[in-house]
Amino acid sequence: MLVLIANLGSTSFKYRLFRMDATGDEMLAKGGFERVTDYSAVIEETLQTLVQNGIISSPEEIDAVGFKTVLGKNINGCVMADDACVAALEGFADVAPAHNPPYANGIRQFAKSLPSAKLVALFETAFYQWVPEERQTYALPQEWRNIGIRRYGFHGASHKFVAERSAELLGRNDVAASTAALYQNGPSTIAGKPLRIVSCHLGGSSSVTGIYNGVAIGTSMGFSPQSGLPQNNRVGELDSGAIPYAMRTLGLTLEEVEVHLTKKSGLLGLSGVSNDIRDIHEAVLTGNQNAALAINHLVDSIRHWTGAFAWQMGGIDAIVFTAGIGENHHVLRRAVCAGLEEMGLILDPEKNVACRATEAVISTDESRVKVFVIPAYEELVLAREVYRKISHLS
Repeated sequence: MLVLIANLGSTSFKYRLFRMDATGDEMLAKGGFERVTDYSAVIEETLQTLVQNGIISSPEEIDAVGFKTVLGKNINGCVMADDACVAALEGFADVAPAHNPPYANGIRQFAKSLPSAKLVALFETAFYQWVPEERQTYALPQEWRNIGIRRYGFHGASHKFVAERSAELLGRNDVAASTAALYQNGPSTIAGKPLRIVSCHLGGSSSVTGIYNGVAIGTSMGFSPQSGLPQNNRVGELDSGAIPYAMRTLGLTLEEVEVHLTKKSGLLGLSGVSNDIRDIHEAVLTGNQNAALAINHLVDSIRHWTGAFAWQMGGIDAIVFTAGIGENHHVLRRAVCAGLEEMGLILDPEKNVACRATEAVISTDESRVKVFVIPAYEELVLAREVYRKISHLS
């Protein structure tokens, strides 16, 4: 089965083509476009490029297209990307404005360009379906909850990949197999010692998730992707009382508040330098105190959520760093893990500095809590789920 994974942003389009079968998977091609204004044009160019490069002889050979959709109204899991799915994306377009409209548009365009292919959406919220109700709920009036305001959680494909791969690295193939089949079978009963992982997806958008025996038990993100940890230019955690106070005191409209919280806050707002942690770190080295505050605030938030999940799970067996910052920023990893030796976490300084965008164990051999760097591979998770979904239908 040939599965094309489509990653759509507000002005970008990236793709990977996988060959999937019962024996395994193989990535055949990847590519992408920036500053996209016409999705139909780049989709057609993608298909023609695959033909011209000899990857496929015709677009009709593609069996399925997978979409890493973010948030849908009254929909979750791995579903067919049909009219109901598009309507659900549009129903929450205001909550995820950078993600939902491009995916709704992309699904429509692929339905025209590849009419014989199966279209499948894996929602980023899918990994959190089994989080206990008390951790999905805000203390809001019933009418607010009735319109879908609750904690959803995001980066689900990334955290699911971490759940499977970290279980394999720790020799827990029982947990890895259960997690792989999670969306088909739901959580399984795991015999023996529990496996407790904290996954830190740190990039332009960041979140921390607690994973117990391969199943998410909570996450830092909530109703929208701008909650939890400070994001690149999104606020993260904020007391709701700050919004009416800022509106009255600064004379802001609701629209202006939204711009401030989604485009001018986060690492950019704190540092005053950039929303890119590489630029912020360079500013720290020159003595910029606001830049130092931005990184310290991010580190503190990561440690806060990691500690919360370790407490809820009754301990922690491993912490995993993934995504652009997590895979590449050894200074931040060191800061997150600092001073935890008495809790059984001992970072190996040389391994930590040497690790950059590659899978590695960066804790010492004596460390009871293992520290992993696992490069993100959300596309593979999506390709596998699309394959399972289509195989189940047939």
